[in-house]
Amino acid sequence: MHEQSRLKPRHPHSHMWLMGLVGLAAGLALMVYAPTLKGVSTSLLLFAGFHVVGGLVLLTTLWVTALRGPVRRWTHAAERQAKGYDFGWGPGWMNGLGVAALAALAAAVAVEVSAPALWPLAFLLVAAGVVFVVGNLVMRGFRRLDHVVLPMVDLLRSDRDVVLDAGCGSGRTTIALSRVLKDGHVIAVDRFDAGYIDEGGRRLLERNLALAGLTDKVSIETADLTALPFAAADFDAAVSTHVYDHLGRDKQAGLAEMFRVLKPGARFLMGVRTPGWSMFAVGSVLSFLLTSKVAWRRMAAGAGFAVIDEGAFNGTWFVLLEKPDAT
Repeated sequence: MHEQSRLKPRHPHSHMWLMGLVGLAAGLALMVYAPTLKGVSTSLLLFAGFHVVGGLVLLTTLWVTALRGPVRRWTHAAERQAKGYDFGWGPGWMNGLGVAALAALAAAVAVEVSAPALWPLAFLLVAAGVVFVVGNLVMRGFRRLDHVVLPMVDLLRSDRDVVLDAGCGSGRTTIALSRVLKDGHVIAVDRFDAGYIDEGGRRLLERNLALAGLTDKVSIETADLTALPFAAADFDAAVSTHVYDHLGRDKQAGLAEMFRVLKPGARFLMGVRTPGWSMFAVGSVLSFLLTSKVAWRRMAAGAGFAVIDEGAFNGTWFVLLEKPDAT
């Protein structure tokens, strides 16, 4: 079933460093610059308040970008974590937009107090803060165990399918899939280098599968989605959620590789983020950089797939693709 692995050099998720730079700049501005502004410096409440808010933003940024990992290792926090599933979404991703909302609202107060004539800017900062609050609620929803993981579609060929979970992370999709695959087997594949999942996800995946009683039903492989270590036509079906939209310029290559490893007539369920209101709440103007549904359909067709079904669940667009049967 397996060919020689062709794993490419690692390339950790790059969002965290950008969030860190923005957080450090915002925290320092609120602590150092804002208290010097006219109207702020003359009010003890505002002077102290901006130091507190700036300090909170700065400490939160340092914690999630640099300190949390070492502290968890030194204190063995991972070993002492509460019983139950842990899918590794750290506080930087669950509460980061809440901290951004606090910084935006504090900036709005600073503008309104020090330069009332710039009230349109203060209004925009308040609006941004509200959007960040909504985005934070969307992000925190991902952590709920009753959050829908896979849509109900006609994916499997039989109860004995061998299914590829492409980009399994810490196993949320793998567990959902395994529960409906009675006598089949799941091959869970990932690079296990995502910066937004604690320790890349593999350790959490193994732990979550053990808790679910699925260890014997799932095989774990470390591999790149654009160079899978499997022979052609190996799999009866495949799933992937919130992964292919992270492949950057390799999206087309990833789809072509998925087409290669599927059997004729096999189906691939892919869930990705596309531009929309929920993603605007999470990523603001950056959400417009997401690949559109039209572009995904075009790339899928270019890889050889036919679109069987599509829709939305929990703010995610899904598409069910099929590799045409040679007969």
